[in-house]
Amino acid sequence: MALLSIRDLVKCYPSEGEEPVTVVDVGAFELASGEQVLLQGESGSGKSTLLNLIAGIVVADSGEILLGGENVCSLSESARDAHRARSLGYVFQNFNLLNGYTCLENVELGMSFGTGVDGEFALQLLDRVGLSNRRSYRPDQLSQGQRQRVAIARALANRPKLVLADEPTGNLDPTNAAVALELIQSLCSENGAALLFVSHDPQLESKFERVIDLAELNQAACLSSDRGCGK
Repeated sequence: MALLSIRDLVKCYPSEGEEPVTVVDVGAFELASGEQVLLQGESGSGKSTLLNLIAGIVVADSGEILLGGENVCSLSESARDAHRARSLGYVFQNFNLLNGYTCLENVELGMSFGTGVDGEFALQLLDRVGLSNRRSYRPDQLSQGQRQRVAIARALANRPKLVLADEPTGNLDPTNAAVALELIQSLCSENGAALLFVSHDPQLESKFERVIDLAELNQAACLSSDRGCGK
């Protein structure tokens, strides 16, 4: 059984015209446990929307998202929040760290929404990303690359089954981008987490065994059915 299985997933948004715009229309997609996949697509193609649908941050118009056998689309908002805390790690392009808290506290806060704070494991993660000596620093005292490394540690804090990474190297220089990618991939492997990594950078293709273009997923869905907003 696949860790993540998507079927007939549709998400639309209002537009200035009479008809809403279909942003995501994925007929079928699966991700195995421990698998690492690069999801590509142009800006505005719906990559972030798809990740947010998987995470339960955005609600689908129709379809199903099975994560660990549980249909995210059928859960209430509070249940989606709990499921996300238990099963998912999320790495954002803009880090989304809390500046009023230290690096260690940011990682521990991620734990507090899941199974509970494990200070020893939080320190291990900071050490793994090379920031154990910065654990008492706040995010605004760190460089861009260091902040992203804290965000990577936080994403693994609850030992998730799946890590979603939304353009996590987009705001980094080439050197720090390479470091961030290596850390995400290696930490996912070490912790047995699958990885769905979103980027429009074609240079990353060689770093993944499986590369998918969202436009092809959407196109395959559109060719195989008449689904969509209002259909």
